[in-house]
Amino acid sequence: MNRDDLLEGKSVLIVDDEPDILETLKELLSMCEVETASSFEEARDKLENGRFDLTILDIMGVNGYALLELATEKKITAIMLTANALSPEDTIKSHEKGAAYYLPKEELLNIQQHLRDVLKAQKEGKSTWWRWFDKFASFYEDKFGSDWQDKDKSYWDKFKNYY
Repeated sequence: MNRDDLLEGKSVLIVDDEPDILETLKELLSMCEVETASSFEEARDKLENGRFDLTILDIMGVNGYALLELATEKKITAIMLTANALSPEDTIKSHEKGAAYYLPKEELLNIQQHLRDVLKAQKEGKSTWWRWFDKFASFYEDKFGSDWQDKDKSYWDKFKNYY
């Protein structure tokens, strides 16, 4: 047991309708106490009745935004992990609805580092989004084009200046 590892022993709920994603994340987060859910109803019940430090929520297929709302109400740190709802608009929506972070599923194998960044930011009293733009601006540029911020320019300008 590595006491210096911020993830060690954390209770994590992973919600996704794809069994292979649940299994992969469970393996990647073996230092945590992991529970999984593959439907909205199962996840809602676990969120309402369990105690979790973190939850990783898919958006599509499990009504991730409704689960995000519940997690936020229960003060559970929520990370959105998505492939189908990957867009600047969904990033903004996740941020505004209280997600601690927003990850493309392409970053699945780096989940430990992203979660450690979130936990470190919380421990230091920083926003959990403080490094997001540095890490994902070029990814978004590659995926959505160099003008990906233009539709919501004032939002992204404020975001960059705040974080």
